[in-house]
Amino acid sequence: MSNAELQRQRERSIPRGMGSTMPGFAHSADGVTMVDADGRRFLDFASGISVTNLGHGHPDVVAAIHAQVDRLIHSGAPVMLPDVYVELCARLCDLSPVPQPSRAVLFNSGAEAVENAVKIVRQATGRPAIVSFHNSFHGRTLLTMTLTGKVDPYKQNFGPYAPEVYQAPYPNPYHDQTSDSSLEALEALFASQVPADRVAGVIVEPVQGEGGFVVPPADFLPRLSSLLRRLDIPLIADEIQSGVARTGKLFAVNHVGVEPDLVLIGKSLGGGLPLAAVVGRAALMDATAPGGLGGTFGGNPVACAAALAVLDVIERDDICARARHVGAVAMERMQALQQRYPCVGDVRGIGAMTAMELVENASSREPAPALTLAVLREAHSRGLALLRAGLHDNVIRLLMPLTIADDDLAVGLDILAQALEAAVSATTGAAAAATTRTNHAN
Repeated sequence: MSNAELQRQRERSIPRGMGSTMPGFAHSADGVTMVDADGRRFLDFASGISVTNLGHGHPDVVAAIHAQVDRLIHSGAPVMLPDVYVELCARLCDLSPVPQPSRAVLFNSGAEAVENAVKIVRQATGRPAIVSFHNSFHGRTLLTMTLTGKVDPYKQNFGPYAPEVYQAPYPNPYHDQTSDSSLEALEALFASQVPADRVAGVIVEPVQGEGGFVVPPADFLPRLSSLLRRLDIPLIADEIQSGVARTGKLFAVNHVGVEPDLVLIGKSLGGGLPLAAVVGRAALMDATAPGGLGGTFGGNPVACAAALAVLDVIERDDICARARHVGAVAMERMQALQQRYPCVGDVRGIGAMTAMELVENASSREPAPALTLAVLREAHSRGLALLRAGLHDNVIRLLMPLTIADDDLAVGLDILAQALEAAVSATTGAAAAATTRTNHAN
């Protein structure tokens, strides 16, 4: 079917709440390229929201999937644990940044991992409250939506929300939110809204994803960890977007030497198949009685086999080093754009998790969501899959596959520059036309 035919079927059969950033419909993909239903090719700088970190259809991952399909597609972990489920959990326990001994349990999605992490710390501590951060994203279920620190479009009129969730400011150097002010606000929250001895856990993204690829100051996570350790509050690191080598290390917390009590993994773990994990200290993870954790499809054997292949490729091909290289090239190009265009207010990132924030005015730092959307549309029209993010949807985030070749990376960054130039020119032209109309009217 063509894009036009699929669009007509979409309008008849899919609710408008299921939105998509890009026009057209994905039909096939290979490596760093997606192809739509009309045969148009796109360089993929979205990676399915950091799901295909190794690119589309990595041969080792595909081979592992095919081999597993021939052996076992599903047994249901609550019925009989698949052997690859056990192998993957053991591997994740060895690789995770949490203190040893550790345990791991598998789920279908990042939101499920977040929900179950909350269940685990509540059970282990006997406390009800959870603290998250402003500008965060943790999922679309009732609890994860409550934890998320961004209203539009995730919260809409979906309340009432889950109880006993509190939020504190997340540090953002570009917007003058420091580690000091964030931690002071957290301690004030403990004094004014919920006492520390009622808090089961604090969940934090080591690098905010949907919030705009905000990288906190290097001292924030170590100081947060130290504070929570003193208060005996478990620290939950949501590495669902920042993990699996995206930041140039297997986990973002590895950059600052923090050992969270629980780490949440998802997105790219399954190499494109639905899979997520909670890995945590054994003392916390073992608090739940048998039957309290699990699910029908969590830890599906095919997804587990894919994940084992993903981890093998990351280690064998030093994908973390590749991520650092890709990110450095992207940062250099975006910094050049920042020098040329005042609307590029900030360029930031860590490893291959990079972004630029667009503003109306460099002094006021007023968000420019309309310009950001125009850049995305220009990029899409030129064959580049691209996403935005941020509290005000004014951040362009780059999530190219970590396996991208230098030539393809250069082409994609060239298209980004062309898209920004076209969007800025169109905006400037529209503003000049409006001024001319106003002058004529006067």
